[in-house]
Amino acid sequence: MQIQNILFNDFGRLRSGWRFAFFLLLFIFFGTLFQFLAEGIYLTLGFKPNLYLSESTYRFIALAVAIGAGWFCGKYLEDLPFRALGAWFTPNWFKDLILGLVFGAAAVSFAVLIAAVFGGLRFSLNNEDSSAILFTLGVSFIVFAVAAAFEEALFRGYMLQTFTRAGLAWFAIALTSVFFGLVHLGNPNVGWIAAVNTVIAGIWFCLAYLKTRTLWLVFGLHFMWNWMQGSFFGIEVSGTTDISNAPFLLEIDSGPAWLTGENYGIEGGIACTISLIVSILLIWFAPFLKADEEMLELTSKENPQKEISA
Repeated sequence: MQIQNILFNDFGRLRSGWRFAFFLLLFIFFGTLFQFLAEGIYLTLGFKPNLYLSESTYRFIALAVAIGAGWFCGKYLEDLPFRALGAWFTPNWFKDLILGLVFGAAAVSFAVLIAAVFGGLRFSLNNEDSSAILFTLGVSFIVFAVAAAFEEALFRGYMLQTFTRAGLAWFAIALTSVFFGLVHLGNPNVGWIAAVNTVIAGIWFCLAYLKTRTLWLVFGLHFMWNWMQGSFFGIEVSGTTDISNAPFLLEIDSGPAWLTGENYGIEGGIACTISLIVSILLIWFAPFLKADEEMLELTSKENPQKEISA
């Protein structure tokens, strides 16, 4: 096989695997660089950010880099406009966002309901000062929104999309979902059910993107799942509780761990597994979730005749 065939496809473009690698290198390099710069600025100003500001700053930097790297690779490696990335205000963006928020809230509530019906979870109202609860609800709303936007721009952004255009959508789903699962293995109290659930969640998010070809639906799903889980139900979010330290409800977890996830949160139990599988089926077969024709054209196949526009 000639070296040209290894590097380039029939359209004379860099193959999807190389495009994926180039995007990842850009993300790692500039993400690390800008995070060091942010730390340097804080140090120079003599300012130590609290947890909320620190998390928001670094997630926002990662979000900006993921979108910037995705735009750069799309434009210069595939002759695509920015809107092909799915982060622009396309015709269905608001509807997809609202549906994502509704489905995300319903999915995590269904998982909680399963655990509660089988006696694993109970809840009580948080009697802390109402200002602390409102502060948690509001600030965590921002932190979880930025975090979800970053993860979707990275995992369901250019990496998934460039393989999809190359006709490798199922490979891309498997790759990015496993990758998504691996980056959560360092979370506190993670177990094998939690790891499997995170991979399944990655598949759910990938299919949500493929149904609409934008990041709005999947962002809504991801964001509302985390926010409702941590700040409304008071459940650990992937093993962490730092962001939602004064939730609306207080969780009483009686176990067993295989059902409720215990110290990892609902994502570590089979109640979550069941909810994710049901949610995958609902999203994939929902007739009202459709991609805009232009977005479908921009994201379905490689086309050497695509024109670059703003």
